[in-house]
Amino acid sequence: MIIAIDGPAGSGKSSVAKAVAGELGFRYLDTGAMYRAVTFHALANGIRPSDEAALARIVTEDTIEFAHEPGNPLPTRVLIAGEDVTAGIRTPSVDDAVSAVSSLVAVRKAMVAQQRHIADDHDIVVEGRDIGTVVFPDAELKVFLTATPEERSLRRAAQQSASGILVDPLGVHEAILRRDELDSTREHSPLVPAADAVVVDTTAMTLGEVVARVVELARESQG
Repeated sequence: MIIAIDGPAGSGKSSVAKAVAGELGFRYLDTGAMYRAVTFHALANGIRPSDEAALARIVTEDTIEFAHEPGNPLPTRVLIAGEDVTAGIRTPSVDDAVSAVSSLVAVRKAMVAQQRHIADDHDIVVEGRDIGTVVFPDAELKVFLTATPEERSLRRAAQQSASGILVDPLGVHEAILRRDELDSTREHSPLVPAADAVVVDTTAMTLGEVVARVVELARESQG
């Protein structure tokens, strides 16, 4: 079974997907981390976020992997071309560049092949921005999480602060709005709910409440 969870930045996709995977015993696939890994790898090697050919070549030639500890459905490390980039992909420099990288058509097309390969033969929970519309259009369950920009900004700031990053609340809010604009207006794979997705507004919901709702939907889909 494939559970596709989409939504804008700061909507709680990652936290919800990880918790749902744990509840159901599925594997968790963080497609956002895959784009972040490519972005980090490119920046570290002096490749501009607008260099579509070079970035697509990274995706085609450099395998992205998620390391799992025995019995744990959640990945503990993200690797690209064998390099552990788990910490590097959550930095502000990657935040600023990842939307530009992920908007490139050649990059997204190449990435789909890697995502589908990882999902082969597994029950998985996948989160991103076009999972239900492009990557896994036949997923048994599609969920679109959303929340107000203000709430999503608070969540992103708290996430960065917990990671030891100095937070500028206004800058975080502006980055969220900028990301929304880029993701929703891009020509290829724009951020929109799939026609058959269940939309869940998480603004006034706790993480536990959102997870319980998605688990309920999954069990209903399983019959």
